[in-house]
Amino acid sequence: MPELWLAQEKAADELLAADPFALLTGMLLDQQIPLEKAFVGPYRLAERLGVDRLDPVAIADHDPEDFAKIFATVPAIHRFPGSMAERTQKLARAVADEYDGDASLVWTGAKNAADLAGRLGALPGFGKQKAQIFIALLGKQFEVRPAGWRKAAGDYGAQRSFRSVADITDAGSLAKVRAFKKEMKAAAKAAKA
Repeated sequence: MPELWLAQEKAADELLAADPFALLTGMLLDQQIPLEKAFVGPYRLAERLGVDRLDPVAIADHDPEDFAKIFATVPAIHRFPGSMAERTQKLARAVADEYDGDASLVWTGAKNAADLAGRLGALPGFGKQKAQIFIALLGKQFEVRPAGWRKAAGDYGAQRSFRSVADITDAGSLAKVRAFKKEMKAAAKAAKA
């Protein structure tokens, strides 16, 4: 089991390393909020549900209104608690129905990297870029490396690229990833101007 630095909280990172659905959920939540908040989200959700691991079947079957309240309880799990609670339940339903409730089958059942990219891209809330980052995360930190994984991960698959969560292994790499993201936002802003 890898030692992760994504949530920047030991217990939350341990959950991400041990629970494949928690890891998928953290990746799902990683948008429009700081990455640490996104990746601590599955741990907060587990705390509020009173469980040690996130069960996709139980989450998919949870009353949507109550689930949204769990997400919105202060401090909210996400900046957009209602929509992200709904997306989390849709992700859970996909894992429950298509992978028998076992999120790890998304990657362990993939024939190759292209198949993995297709499986991830088909999950609710996962587009091409999120799928590429997740493939890079699996390859770099979980040693899940189907043939062609670096190519399927795009630029995120390059060694020591410091472009995404896939490259965060300590405080120094976190700072490099933050600097890269800041640079990309500034470039995008300049291009619009």
